[in-house]
Amino acid sequence: MSHEKIEKNVSLMSILIVIVISIGGLVEIVPLMASSSATQPLEGITPYPALQLAGRDVYVREGCYGCHSQQIRPFRSETERYGPYSVAGEFVYDRPFQFGSKRTGPDLARVGGRYSNDWHRIHLVHPQDLVPDSNMPSYPWLAETPVDGGLVARKMRALKLLGDPYTDEQIAAAPAAVEGKTELDALIAYLQNLGTARSAR
Repeated sequence: MSHEKIEKNVSLMSILIVIVISIGGLVEIVPLMASSSATQPLEGITPYPALQLAGRDVYVREGCYGCHSQQIRPFRSETERYGPYSVAGEFVYDRPFQFGSKRTGPDLARVGGRYSNDWHRIHLVHPQDLVPDSNMPSYPWLAETPVDGGLVARKMRALKLLGDPYTDEQIAAAPAAVEGKTELDALIAYLQNLGTARSAR
């Protein structure tokens, strides 16, 4: 079959493209799915507690991944700046994962514990108070918005169905764990956890 015949027949070309992409996808994805290093959590990696789970949802909702990646590549320039490179076992409980591809701001994969809670609070409410030339937007409404404990419990229940090892006790305790907390508190708790298990290894 000549290239000319394929290139002139749009339907045939489309079918062949789908076949090639399917084969390529299978070759790349199936070995990962069978690899325990990609499907088993690293030691110390557990599902997010209620407050951190709520904070992760705020992180996703506000589009933080649009400017911050959470994936340190295995290059000296990155590991010297951010810490140990990222491995699949760190992200087993991330749905969806927050790798990101753009770094308008720094990578956050190892930000946990680098700054105090007060630093994060000021930085999220008005970033320019700490970094004058920052183009990060302000998120003052997060300090006014309470975390919905019932919603967090429902999300934990759904994640349990997907395989996250939440216990019934953890799910039942979720509303009390976030009671009186704001979305700002939750986001800070999430950020303060990022990379801490891997950094401690």
